[in-house]
Amino acid sequence: MAGTTIDEHGAVYVALQQAVEAEGTPVTETAVQQWMGTDKREAMVGLTEAGGRPTPTGDEVERMYERFRSLLLDAYAATPPRPIPGAPEAFAALRARGVKVALTTGFSRDVADPLLETLGWTDGVVDAVVCADEVPAGRPAPYLIFRAMEKTGAVDVGRVLVAGDTAADLRAGTNAGVAAVVGVATGKLGFAELGGEPHTHLLASVADLPVLVAELSTPR
Repeated sequence: MAGTTIDEHGAVYVALQQAVEAEGTPVTETAVQQWMGTDKREAMVGLTEAGGRPTPTGDEVERMYERFRSLLLDAYAATPPRPIPGAPEAFAALRARGVKVALTTGFSRDVADPLLETLGWTDGVVDAVVCADEVPAGRPAPYLIFRAMEKTGAVDVGRVLVAGDTAADLRAGTNAGVAAVVGVATGKLGFAELGGEPHTHLLASVADLPVLVAELSTPR
């Protein structure tokens, strides 16, 4: 969601860095970028280890997560997130032609739901939302995608398109074996960085997805 369909001003990565640093672990911006798009608890473990500290215990991870959640919600209250320009219109256009739209996220449900409520995306905007705490592992594992397929009744990965703004998104789509893996340049990564990851298409934004889907759906 963040960076792909929602502009939340980069607050998630600031909150993640601060939550881990509060435990005494140095965190670099480069390290944070490596964990973009992943499950946030998994990211906290990875960032702690990358900072040269021992693997955190379950209690330590939960303490970091609660700090992260508090920091993030405070940031969202101060500077409300907004839709990526054209994203709601793209959802509507896709659904009008019978395409199911699902959002997948590295957020747990307790963060994702308030964010969706802020945007008014709680009813009739998308067909499904899948959160990190609903699957065995977050990106780059393919499980968020498979769960989205379950929720939308999709049975053929050859008819699924995955779009995202992070390397983890593109790797997850590739690991799922879907038909189209689309990098969008509305997050922190540009075409050069996204182009270095496995993908089938690169777009400026999800706002361009209806045109791409129409092209992919046209018999050749």
